[in-house]
Amino acid sequence: MAFTLVAPQQQAVPSSPERIAQAQRALAASRTRGRLGLIPAFVILTVLAVIAIFPIYWMFVTAFRPADQSLSTSLAPGPFSLENFQYVWETIPILRMLLNTFGMALAIAAGQLLVAILASYGFARWRFLGQKTLYLLFIGSWLVPFQVTMIPNYVLISQAGLLNNVAGVIVPQLAAAFAVMLLKQHLDSFPKELLDAADMDGRGPWRSLWEIVVPNLKPALAALAIMLFINAWNEYLWPSLIMQKSNDIIQVGVRSFLGAEGNNWGAVMAASALACLPIFLIYVFLQRYVVDAFVRSGLK
Repeated sequence: MAFTLVAPQQQAVPSSPERIAQAQRALAASRTRGRLGLIPAFVILTVLAVIAIFPIYWMFVTAFRPADQSLSTSLAPGPFSLENFQYVWETIPILRMLLNTFGMALAIAAGQLLVAILASYGFARWRFLGQKTLYLLFIGSWLVPFQVTMIPNYVLISQAGLLNNVAGVIVPQLAAAFAVMLLKQHLDSFPKELLDAADMDGRGPWRSLWEIVVPNLKPALAALAIMLFINAWNEYLWPSLIMQKSNDIIQVGVRSFLGAEGNNWGAVMAASALACLPIFLIYVFLQRYVVDAFVRSGLK
């Protein structure tokens, strides 16, 4: 019985250019599928962006309309007019209010940043009896609603004679538990070897803080300072409560166009648009630090 050996057929191996073309087609298909999968996310982000931007758009559209068309419901801008801005400029000392509000927000941010640096440095560097309990109580104050502390703070400010004074707005806000918590997280990861070397070099804790720790935390401090300034600038309830009889800050100036006899919405929108300008300028010139501040906070 004879057997015939049949050689196995060899599969054709594609040449190098063909393999490259196949890989490119597979990569293109993978990228297309990835882009299609991102479409729902882009749609959701676009809708959320429109919802967030629309109030600002409506504010500027109303501000630039003539006063007699302030209540128009048309979404299209125009007709263009500076009448509302002229009325605001002539009615209230808007420039002085903006400067006073800038100084108030700057003082609050600087005070909160200083307290945060000192408190977080103490909590991160030293171990003492009751440290964790004290830290939890300090951070727990951040969770207390403002409405709970509003009346006691108001009574203290009134007894101190700081009503209708910018100092009455600044003093109760000089400490921010959130800023302490954020800086402590950075200091917990700070190299202990640098501090030990500073101690061996004869530097005390105070010099180590300002000569070693703070210079190495400049990005985090810059981001935190910007966020604290924006929060202080946007504060409305407490300044309007303390400055009831004084038109020294922009929050009270905007409220002056709201009254029982009628609300001048064109003037309100124009004053609000002017109040937004410092924050817009900060974002334009310090965009990288602003974004970094919100990324680091994880809250906005």
